[in-house]
Amino acid sequence: MIRNILAGFSGIVILAATPLAARTLDPDKPEDAVEIMKRAQCGAKDGTPAVYHWTGKIYSRVAGEPDRLLFTGEGMNIRQCATVIDPRRGKGYRQVSREVMLFTDPKTGEVIRNWTNPWTGEAVEVMQIANDPVNVPTAFPYSADGKPFQSHYKRMGQWLAMPLEIPLFYHNVLSGDYQDYVGGQYHAMEIFDFIARADEILDTKNPTAYPSVSWVRISDWMPWMKMRGRQGQLVFNAVGTKLDSFDALPTLLKDEIAAHYPTFRQAPPADDARPNETTWTAFRKWADERRKVSPPPARPAQ
Repeated sequence: MIRNILAGFSGIVILAATPLAARTLDPDKPEDAVEIMKRAQCGAKDGTPAVYHWTGKIYSRVAGEPDRLLFTGEGMNIRQCATVIDPRRGKGYRQVSREVMLFTDPKTGEVIRNWTNPWTGEAVEVMQIANDPVNVPTAFPYSADGKPFQSHYKRMGQWLAMPLEIPLFYHNVLSGDYQDYVGGQYHAMEIFDFIARADEILDTKNPTAYPSVSWVRISDWMPWMKMRGRQGQLVFNAVGTKLDSFDALPTLLKDEIAAHYPTFRQAPPADDARPNETTWTAFRKWADERRKVSPPPARPAQ
């Protein structure tokens, strides 16, 4: 990090740079709270890629029957952050990323390519999660109406905990135009709990921090499961951490990315303006491509 000093010499303004003294960030100060989150998500330096890895289990939850362990999962997200300065809202940052999550066999750990639905008996092709991009709106110390950033960080001894709940309720792109009347909106909850050593993340002498994270997701069935409107949900539960580099990922993920998702070795460009991709938008493209090869049978005339 640098501090700019202006010095006059023969009528010329010279821009010099000197290191900023290290300091301890204050989670209760909006400017520092945003900087703490940037350090957790990416790092202090713009344009430096950061990689998160997670591993966990995926269960079904259906009323009237025991929960079932359907899959295990291995996932990664590669991202970078860029500083954004607004004259009213302060110094913030934007985050851009891509992510992959593989559905794996709970017994063998291998990637599942085809799966027999235990409720319908139908064999279906598995679509792995590969969303590009997964970008985050710019975070600023102050909102447009001047309200300070609320971090909800919790100091717990030597740890700083950063809980984040994201309720989701929006139009399902696989549905029609009348979902407000007949239902079928996408309904989910994403819960992230980051935890980092306070002395690491709050001390600006450290260029980044390496938090651990727990992730819980409660969502509708994956569309490729072909559940045909059956009642129930999926519950994802995973733990993970930020890694030193892409090369620190498990071999399974690196091999799958090399074979099928080579662009996921790098984060999107910092100025990426594409709309976010979700499992649902990705599935629509995936299903449409398969329909071109094998169209569904025609429906009988009514």
